[in-house]
Amino acid sequence: MGKRPVCLVCLLLMGVICLLDLAGIPLVRGNPLPESVRQEVSLCTEATVIGEAVRCTDTESSHSVYLKHVCLIRNSEKISIQNLRAFFTEKPEVPVGAYVVLSGKLEEVEKPRNPGEFDSRQYYAAQHIYYLLKKASVRRISDVYDHSDAILYRIKKMFFDLFEAGAGSDAPLFETMLLGDKSSLDEELKLKYQAAGILHILAISGLHISIIGMGIFRLLNLTGAGIYLSGFLSLLVIVPYGAMTGESVSAMRAICMFLLAVGARLLGKSYDRMTALALAAILLLLESPAYLYSSSFLMSFAAVIGIGVIVPVLEELLDMKSKPGKAILSSLAVQLTMLPVLLIFYGEVSLSGIFLNLLVLPTVGVILLSGISGAICGIGHQGIGLLTGETFGSGAGMAAKVLFLPGRLLLHLYELICGWILQLPFCTWVPGCPAWWQILGYYCVLTGCLLAGKYLKKAERTNGIRILCFGGMIVSCLLLEIKFSDRMQITCLDVGQGDGIVIETPEHTCILIDGGSTSRNRIGTSVMLPFLKHQGITTVDAVFISHTDEDHINGITELLELMEKKLVRLRIRKLFLPEWKTHPSSYEKLLKLADADHIEVFYVKQGDRIQDGKLSIRVLAPEIGASGEDTNESAQVLELDYGDFRSLFTGDIGMGTEEKLLPQFSDIDFLKVAHHGSKYSTGEAFLEATKPELAVISCSAANLYGHPSPETVDRLEAAGAQVEYTMKSGAVRISTDGKRIWLRTPSGL
Repeated sequence: MGKRPVCLVCLLLMGVICLLDLAGIPLVRGNPLPESVRQEVSLCTEATVIGEAVRCTDTESSHSVYLKHVCLIRNSEKISIQNLRAFFTEKPEVPVGAYVVLSGKLEEVEKPRNPGEFDSRQYYAAQHIYYLLKKASVRRISDVYDHSDAILYRIKKMFFDLFEAGAGSDAPLFETMLLGDKSSLDEELKLKYQAAGILHILAISGLHISIIGMGIFRLLNLTGAGIYLSGFLSLLVIVPYGAMTGESVSAMRAICMFLLAVGARLLGKSYDRMTALALAAILLLLESPAYLYSSSFLMSFAAVIGIGVIVPVLEELLDMKSKPGKAILSSLAVQLTMLPVLLIFYGEVSLSGIFLNLLVLPTVGVILLSGISGAICGIGHQGIGLLTGETFGSGAGMAAKVLFLPGRLLLHLYELICGWILQLPFCTWVPGCPAWWQILGYYCVLTGCLLAGKYLKKAERTNGIRILCFGGMIVSCLLLEIKFSDRMQITCLDVGQGDGIVIETPEHTCILIDGGSTSRNRIGTSVMLPFLKHQGITTVDAVFISHTDEDHINGITELLELMEKKLVRLRIRKLFLPEWKTHPSSYEKLLKLADADHIEVFYVKQGDRIQDGKLSIRVLAPEIGASGEDTNESAQVLELDYGDFRSLFTGDIGMGTEEKLLPQFSDIDFLKVAHHGSKYSTGEAFLEATKPELAVISCSAANLYGHPSPETVDRLEAAGAQVEYTMKSGAVRISTDGKRIWLRTPSGL
């Protein structure tokens, strides 16, 4: 550190930011705006804001505009709330660079409501966005423009059009890789890249900046422009390019390091990668301390540290001289450095990515150059077209399509290889999110192995020593796999208006009871799958479907479809459906998907029992011979026992079915409240028979049914139950050792 004082300053800055966060100062997490501002926002039922439009994002399901320098207009006063993202029900005509006045419902960005869920609050905080404007409408557009933003947006839009015309169906990938826009990217393709370990090539990173920036610099040098003019012009291109692509963390880090590299050349100074990295981190953290806990920040910097610190040690330890060997070590070093970070945010890591990157990294530059050259050719053709009246599809337009072809072929090759890799049983390792002691132990053991390899004399680096060092690295990885638990856990996920329950036992049995929502989209990939990965679960032993309404099954259906396409490393062994005479279409769809995924199907009815060690499940409903025409009243009702702990899951049954089942009920400790707290369920007679100590209601805060009903809540509280709500606290977890009970919500999960 004495030779690199900037690195020491960077570490001290990170330490100070962490201490401030621990002290409760919301620089990294939460909302740092003054309490007076937050109070003013909370009083707004319909907010009016003004700000500069800097970016528009459109997908099939949403339209949004990012604003900077935003002020809330209240009582003729302007109150700064920094930046903002506004969501519209219809595509707005908002020109980038213009100052706009919008109205809508202003909501604070929420923290994650389920373990493993994407942290929107952290993501937006790094961009100084603390509020979202929902159901926005345009009130006024000013005549004042920031022409630099407008020009960059027009250039970006022009490239979009060129990619669409020249790259066809592969245009979304070129848009993602060269423009940083993922709005058109296919979600299934993204899952393929992630599982195969090459998702990083879709982010604007050091590779992009070096190819574009250094390419321009060297090309100008070859033409005789001179080092100073070449450096100035390359910087003149690369800095606006970073702004045009959304100013992502990886792009800004790469641009900072590129500026320092070019500056060092211009000044005739030596360039030190680690000092440049530390300075880039300092600049980013001073601009936004929230970057410190950002996944993109941590992974981007960890990758460079792996290359700059670990690779030289591994090469020295193994006395590696060959280029293929060095490439493998580089890929391995990046994975070793990033491993805990990947597990914290994703719960999984691709083992195949270590080797697949040996093919991808040397060839991805071809894709970038193919896209850039195709777009430039298209620009040239558009200029000719203005004079000749030709369209993009002829003449030079066809030449542009030819230039796109090498990149397109490589992209198809990547997708094909990803498909092959996903067929392999061990392409992905899913140990789950590690605890802090595991992360500390991992880096301590890894550091010890690397130091031993670095400071041993060459004669002392025997094969035995090398095996010990690499064995230690493997041990450090296995530390992240350890899971200690002597309790059964029931997690009621916050899926909005629906149900989703995950049960885990100390014997590593995993059971799902329902999984669906009518208020949130893609609940399977946004909530259920991230939670399972967070817990390190790759095998679900049983899925119980209480009934086949969408708010109970669409997330399960989504997972089954992903399994059929081999897009996730998840296995479901058994599916338990209610035994009905009538099968609705959704029931038949589940059967079809279960057959495609080779899942054993069981039909359960009153009196059936499933035993797994200390865990016992008794089926109380449906009755034998149930028709299934009324799906709610024919739902599964399950009693789960674990030691002396007893719980009840009642689907969406009403009071009529409750009365029929009264002889089946007994005292319980935990109740999953029926039908999201409907007033037509959870009657007094039912509560008198069950006497629950703890009850959880799963519903959305904004639902059209009035759930939970105040009458139902009153009945529960009168019966002595402690009532928890997913709409208020997020996911609710109940843990038990068979005797005692512990309750936790997201703040403690």
